[in-house]
Amino acid sequence: MSKSSVITTWAGKMAFDSAVGNHVVRIDTKPEMGDDSGPGPKSLLLVSLTGCTGMDIAALLPKMRVAFDSLSITAEAEITEEHPKVYKFIHLTFRISGANIREDKVREAIQLSQEKYCGVTAMLKAHCPITWELVVEGADKK
Repeated sequence: MSKSSVITTWAGKMAFDSAVGNHVVRIDTKPEMGDDSGPGPKSLLLVSLTGCTGMDIAALLPKMRVAFDSLSITAEAEITEEHPKVYKFIHLTFRISGANIREDKVREAIQLSQEKYCGVTAMLKAHCPITWELVVEGADKK
């Protein structure tokens, strides 16, 4: 069984530095309480989600013989007003471009990521609906 570990240390005001392997991620909040020296923790959940599903798709598409030039994932989420403030929903927009993009294969890769491979999606969708859409950019799509 694989384990994950991070160490998070207070850096002053509302800032914290999280040591993740050989990397440090600064977490903060906006002024008055913080200095906006890093993203907030809930935003980092969205970063984890888009990064996890993006890695899945970037690994799956070459196996499906789909070459692409660019891939980006936008996450939009609405947060509740009452405490604990949590996401009500998350909507992902996948944008991909390249010559001769096979839209059916890209949709299949996204679906595999969202339903089978992305652990972050699995954890978040247990508490919050996640929807998605695909935008194929560029001249040639099939």
